[in-house]
Amino acid sequence: MQPLDFSFLKPTIPNILDVLLVAFILYQLYNLIRGTIAANIFIGFIAICLLYKIVDLLHMQLLSAILGKFASVGIIAIVIVFQQEVRRFLLLVGKNASLQRNKAWWKYFFGKAEAEKNNYARIKPIIDACKVMKQTRTGALIVFTKYYDEQFYQNSCEVVDAKISKRLLESIFQKNSPLHDGAVVISENKIKSASCILPVTEKSDLPAQFGLRHRAGIGVTEANDATAIIVSEETGEISYAKQGRIKMNISFAELEKLLNKDF
Repeated sequence: MQPLDFSFLKPTIPNILDVLLVAFILYQLYNLIRGTIAANIFIGFIAICLLYKIVDLLHMQLLSAILGKFASVGIIAIVIVFQQEVRRFLLLVGKNASLQRNKAWWKYFFGKAEAEKNNYARIKPIIDACKVMKQTRTGALIVFTKYYDEQFYQNSCEVVDAKISKRLLESIFQKNSPLHDGAVVISENKIKSASCILPVTEKSDLPAQFGLRHRAGIGVTEANDATAIIVSEETGEISYAKQGRIKMNISFAELEKLLNKDF
């Protein structure tokens, strides 16, 4: 076994930056898998690696050979097992770079005030529809995505491709509507599809009162670069999901602020 190289601990500027960047990446990865089944799988993978080191030091040849074969394909196994988390991490990196670039160009050509004015006109029908659905306790799931993946959404959705309007959203989620059971997907300033069946989250630490609607809202933000509004049918409470996390019982002022930022 090769001796460990601790030269990175020397207090030089490149080494400090190196350690800080690794710590930041590990923290982001921890946030992505926290509270999911992937966290338990990761702990199991680390336990097997530690066991391999122990049996190798004790010269237990048979067990060492078996665990060594597993460790030799460790990177490939990580990519396969954590493909969803790797996808989310890459989407997070790409989204941050893209959004910063788009904001800069928008402010340069049109100005901040004009951008905020146009954005409010887009989100007002959504907020107004949520106000009505909260009062009537109409269950709803509205997903916002920057890039509309036709293969992902259209396989389980009814294509709508219509202008966003308060009445249309209310009509879709009415209990007697054939499209109410599922999610509405909004992209490119249009209602792209309705009655979408979405993947549910695998998190095990969610509140007991969360049903399929809340779990699907969280799940779609884990698998895609998307955000989601969930209106509870039981309480009328409005929740907001992003990057696998959810904010519960938000006010309409908070909802407007979040949509202004993300939509």
